[in-house]
Amino acid sequence: MKRTLLILSLLLLGAAALMGSSSAFAATMRVVVPAHNIARGDTIGESDLTFATVDGNALMSGVPTKMEEVVGLQARRLLSAGQTFRSEDVRRPIVITKGQTVTMQFAAPGVELTAMGRAMSEGGVGDTVTVQNPASYRMISGVVIAPGTVRATGIINAPVNNLARR
Repeated sequence: MKRTLLILSLLLLGAAALMGSSSAFAATMRVVVPAHNIARGDTIGESDLTFATVDGNALMSGVPTKMEEVVGLQARRLLSAGQTFRSEDVRRPIVITKGQTVTMQFAAPGVELTAMGRAMSEGGVGDTVTVQNPASYRMISGVVIAPGTVRATGIINAPVNNLARR
């Protein structure tokens, strides 16, 4: 009986020790950090990044854990070497700038139209920007599909001045 209790005690202690050590490993995470300082506006390459192990309990949300999440994006601010950063600190590279003349594409079943417009905001491929139609002064919402090209998704507001129609 004493021998059985001794064996059970040893098994329980061993299990407790294993659970304690596994929780220490669960408290750390491998995250992506800059290998060197990355200046605001720089496009990030794989050679600009490395991995670091950080305390998972103190980790903020949105910290990248895979290099693929960050490679090809542009830094919105200075990213310091070895320091964690969040997804909000990077963006797609800007291919349309505010004030730039862009081509707007409109598509409906059986009809495709293009028109020129003026970008009222900046964005990268996949971002939604606002474009002003210079003929009607309507604001159009569109998705950037290439440098200088936007696919229109909808009208934001009516013309500023309707006096010409009266």
